[in-house]
Amino acid sequence: MEKLQNSKGVVQFALYNKDGSIPDEDYKNYYRLEKAKIVNGKSEITFKNLPKGKYAVNILHDENNNSKIDKGLLLPKEGIGFSNYQTIGLRNRPNFSKASFELNADKTVEVKVIYM
Repeated sequence: MEKLQNSKGVVQFALYNKDGSIPDEDYKNYYRLEKAKIVNGKSEITFKNLPKGKYAVNILHDENNNSKIDKGLLLPKEGIGFSNYQTIGLRNRPNFSKASFELNADKTVEVKVIYM
């Protein structure tokens, strides 16, 4: 993941493997969760030993390192992103079906971070 608006905090990567598991604002439905430092405006993580199957990735630029999505009135104050999403909005809400991809071998997945 590249193009973070700053280097504050960490990036949290949540991996999902079940239909209906996202959106997951409280991070209770994930399969695996990892955090990574930000280096030169980007961050990355490698999930190892994953069985073949269908997965989706959610990222959070957790600027204050509190492991949750901080919100203003309705929208997140921190950057978020989902696999297969270039934008997020009321008409383009994240769901597992659209965010998921098949994993049959090693794979690199780029996730765009979106700031509201």
